[in-house]
Parts: sequence; C-alpha cells; structure tokens
Amino acid sequence: MKAPLESTAMITPEQQDAALNWLSLLHNQPTAADQARFSRWLQADPAHAQAYAQAQVVWEMSEEPAATLAREDDAALQALLAAMDAPPRRSRSYWGASLAMAACLLLMVSMGLGWQPQRWADDLGADYVSAPGQVRTVTLADQSQVTLDADSAIAVHFAGGERHVQLRRGAAFFQVTHTGEPFVVDGGQGETRVLGTQFEVRLEPSGAQVTVLSGRVGVKAASDLPQQILTAGQRVAYDQTHTTDPQAVDSENQLAWRQGWLNYYRTPLADVLNDLSRYYPGRIIVLNDRLAAKKVSGSFPSNDPVAVLTALKSVVGFEQYEALGRVIVIR
Repeated sequence: MKAPLESTAMITPEQQDAALNWLSLLHNQPTAADQARFSRWLQADPAHAQAYAQAQVVWEMSEEPAATLAREDDAALQALLAAMDAPPRRSRSYWGASLAMAACLLLMVSMGLGWQPQRWADDLGADYVSAPGQVRTVTLADQSQVTLDADSAIAVHFAGGERHVQLRRGAAFFQVTHTGEPFVVDGGQGETRVLGTQFEVRLEPSGAQVTVLSGRVGVKAASDLPQQILTAGQRVAYDQTHTTDPQAVDSENQLAWRQGWLNYYRTPLADVLNDLSRYYPGRIIVLNDRLAAKKVSGSFPSNDPVAVLTALKSVVGFEQYEALGRVIVIR
C-alpha cells in the first residue's frame, strides 16, 4: 500500500483528466510511441506525476468496490437509456479492455466528474429531487408536506381517488394532509399506507425502513402479504418477502436529520458512512469489512461530513486516503 499523497503541486481538472486518460491507455496494450509520449507528459510538470500517482492509488485501493460500482453504473445507464428510448445498449467492450480498468475509470469519473447514471435514472422519473448535502421541503398539490433527506428523489401521482408517492432514492419525511383519499408511499417494492400523519420512509439495499413520528401507518412488503400497523415511536423494515415486527425507537432522535443532525447508537460504521455519503459531493468507500462492522455511537452535524470523518477516525481508528478531490477511501 502506498502512503497517502502529500499535496506538493496544484493539480488542475485538466491534469486530472489527462492522468485518467493515460491510466486507461497504459492498461490497454500501449505502443512504444504511447509510452514515449507518456514519459514526456510525466516529466513536463511535477503536477502531472502527482496526478498520475493519485490515479494509481485509487486503482490499487479500490479495484473490488470499483468493479461493483461499475456493474451498478452499467445497469443504471442501460435503464436510463431505455427510459429515454435510446438506441440499443453498446457492447461491454465500450467500457474498456478489462473490467478492472473500466471499474477504476467509472469509479473515478463518477466521483470526480459527476458520472452517476443511477442518479440520472432516478431523477429522470422524479418530480422532486434533493442534491447531495441538501435537505429540501416541498408542498404537494393536496398541501401535504414532504421533507427530502440529502440526495433523495420522489415521483408524485395523484389520480383515480388515490394519492401515490414513489420514493426513488434516499429518504423522505411525510406530513400528510387528510382529504379522505388514500395516501400511499411506494418504496423498495413495498408500500406504506397512511392512517396517521407524520412518518419517514428510507430506502435500504434490500427494501425500506419506516419510522413513525405521530399517528399510524400500515406497512407491507408486497401486495399479497399481511400489513403491519405502526404507531408513534415505532419502526419496521421490509424486503421483498416479509416485514419485521414493530420496534420501539426514539423517533425524534432518529429523524433529527431534518434539523441537521445524524444520531447513532451502536450503529455499524458502514451504515454511518453510507449516511455521510449523501452529504458528501463524491463517494466514500470502506475497504475493510471488520472496520465496517464496528459499532459507533454519537451525534454528528450533517453539514460537514469531512469533519465527521475526522472525529470518527480519532475514535474508531482507520486510515483515510483522498484523491481526485472527491474520492475518500477508508481502510
């Protein structure tokens, strides 16, 4: 493992782009002429060598998670193209000569240059979107209010005597106005049907989590499964096949993100970092499974994720590497 890089030269976005291009070329059977041109470019400016070294560090530290991101981004891109009625997908050779190279490039581009097709696919069908780091409250046509957590998206469909909201990404807190028409939140292939007023729905990798602040909601994992009734101060999680039993929680504490605080009690570090990533304008990757499973407790301000990482580093103890301005790798 290489040591963290010291900032000894100012690296411009153009130099970062050039380093990425050289990294791609040199991992794809370069010619002697290519190697000679690369040598001249590397020696032309100290910042060139530093930019290329940063690209190599990201490559070495993140090949496996980058491969996962590449597969996710590839699938999301195809969904986006299909939604836009685009031409048939290109062959996988489009991504490069090897998955590792493509994964690394996709990782760095998605973090450093904004290439995130999954977000594009989510946003394409959304009516309301919040950016990374932005908590946004919107008022729907029925005067219900929805507060979007950072980096979240919803689609709204009021028709046929029902009010439907699809949570496409992230999390949302709902304060529902009673009109006599059903209000249903779809997310993670399940649904939350309003029987009360204030609750949160948060997407998770395998489904969703629902927390009630006041009133009642009915939650089911799928249309043919029984409904769980939640009241104030309760939470359930569901996946495609079942819903957990209601669990008592401090809902005010759990929903403090609306006031700019992230509160945890014996929460896996991986979950904490996943939350922080919604407030960071890039991506945060954990490479150590044992570290990711460590439990964390505390209250952290959501408006400064880098400061939170510094605090976690002092308590938990981990190595942190930064490259390309928007990549944070933890191990």
